[in-house]
Amino acid sequence: MYLASIVILMFVLPVASMGIEHFHLHGATSWTMLAGKWFVYWGAGWRLLLAGLRQYFQPQFTAREIFRMKTDEALPIIREHGIGNFAVGAAGVVSLWVPSFIVPVALIAAIFYGLAGVFHAAAKMRSMNENFVMVSDFWIAAVFAAYLIHTGV
Repeated sequence: MYLASIVILMFVLPVASMGIEHFHLHGATSWTMLAGKWFVYWGAGWRLLLAGLRQYFQPQFTAREIFRMKTDEALPIIREHGIGNFAVGAAGVVSLWVPSFIVPVALIAAIFYGLAGVFHAAAKMRSMNENFVMVSDFWIAAVFAAYLIHTGV
């Protein structure tokens, strides 16, 4: 379920939303701008908001399933990280109604996901979940970087 939610939030829903807005609503917005709008909303917004909630309320999942930690020492840090993810995610969700948030959230998410991907890549032994998260982090960071380059940021 965890891996499926990442695919849905970071690829399926943004691409579907782009297609719906472009084809069914006959929007004149460019594909790049649609990508920025919908990847920020789903890939940064809902993905990080939900991850933040899970990290706050169930920090054991991140500790055990992603990083293979055996003790509870890191749980307070994971909770605090979850608060940050929730805050960025909330800004991404709000960007649908406040379009001026799209570029700043895309920049924050590109940096966050890119560096998180590097962190995962540097791990000597990665779990299957961590490998998947690493690939998805690099994917979404590249999407946001391309969007930012296109917008001139």
